[in-house]
Amino acid sequence: MEHKVVDHLFRHHYGKMVAILTRFFGLSYIETIEDAVQDTFIKAASQWRTKIPDNPEGWLNRVAKNRTIDILRSIQAEKNRNLSITTGASSLQIEELFLDHEVADSQLRMIFVACHPSLHPSEQIAFALKTISGFSIKEIAAALLTKEETIAKRLLRARKTIQDKNIQFQYPSPETVHERMARVMEVIYLTFNEGFHSTNKEKLIKEDLCGEAIRLCQLLLKKEQFRSGSLYALFALLCFHMSRLESKVSSDNQIVNLQFQDRTKWYFPLIKMGNSAMLKATEYEDTSVYHYEAAIASEHLNAKTFKDTNWKNISYWYEQLYMFKPNMFTLLNHATVCLQLSDFEKTHQLLKRIDVAELGQRAYLYYGCYAEYYMKIGEKSLAISFLDKALAETTNKLEWEYLAGNKRNLNSNN
Repeated sequence: MEHKVVDHLFRHHYGKMVAILTRFFGLSYIETIEDAVQDTFIKAASQWRTKIPDNPEGWLNRVAKNRTIDILRSIQAEKNRNLSITTGASSLQIEELFLDHEVADSQLRMIFVACHPSLHPSEQIAFALKTISGFSIKEIAAALLTKEETIAKRLLRARKTIQDKNIQFQYPSPETVHERMARVMEVIYLTFNEGFHSTNKEKLIKEDLCGEAIRLCQLLLKKEQFRSGSLYALFALLCFHMSRLESKVSSDNQIVNLQFQDRTKWYFPLIKMGNSAMLKATEYEDTSVYHYEAAIASEHLNAKTFKDTNWKNISYWYEQLYMFKPNMFTLLNHATVCLQLSDFEKTHQLLKRIDVAELGQRAYLYYGCYAEYYMKIGEKSLAISFLDKALAETTNKLEWEYLAGNKRNLNSNN
């Protein structure tokens, strides 16, 4: 039981503790702070075996603060300086930083540090997942389908850039907020997508990533200066997708196609939150890809059954989305919609426009769509050959089993 409590607190409080201590001690000590917080949770796992403290969060905060002080004292001693902050005004100041509104403020500052333009985009998401969300190097590597040593190097470069550029633990200036927010939202979107369509070999859905993305969105929406139609639309989109998580995988750990999902498992309070956010999004003048994607997701959720889906509306939204921001995934998704409309000519036209190299690790979806196209026009041998290509590109076990099942069904019908 104590390990479950520690694991839960680690996932939900690691980022808070790092942000608070960084705000007090400074970004130059970020690695020391992360080590101190990590040590604190290791200590908790050991000491809580017999009894969990009455106030676990308070225990963690106090021990992490003291551990950071101990580490910094040893560093400062080498420079013949004394770090004395365990009592008095400084001690009171750090305690006040653990108040709820200060915690949220510190985490928001950390989000903007993670998405600072001086950091390479690949470093931004790795740094965000590590520092804000508490993901280990191994977890980040699995989430981003990258080697652990690559992630370690990205984190090292990010920390070095923060020190070399003297990046401050603060919000962006008003004139740069819009530009910085665009990257913040992109990181949140990528984080959610990795959870919703995980490239992890064993697990299709990673709820932690999805939940973290929604939590970060909520933190931003609490601050008026960061609100925009785009942010509300992104939040709506994440709520819409999150509401379907339980129906995506069956009890025997098999992928459930949208057509066969049990819609009674969809979580309607999240859908309601998404609808409310979409209404708020219309109050602002800005428009983004998130508006269009949320509109598409809403169409799926509004259909009582798969047969009731308004595919023409969805096709229209994909056309609008592609005009707004051309993207290979938009063409691919539009092609799958045209299959539902039995518009095979347009499906083929869209597929021919796709540069499969731009799909990266999701290339199997392209081959899977081609397989479905050939199956529907009666070209089973071509359908099987494209399923073979999809299987060769698939890294996720559940996706592989789903495609292999489609191939077996085709072979059995020959």
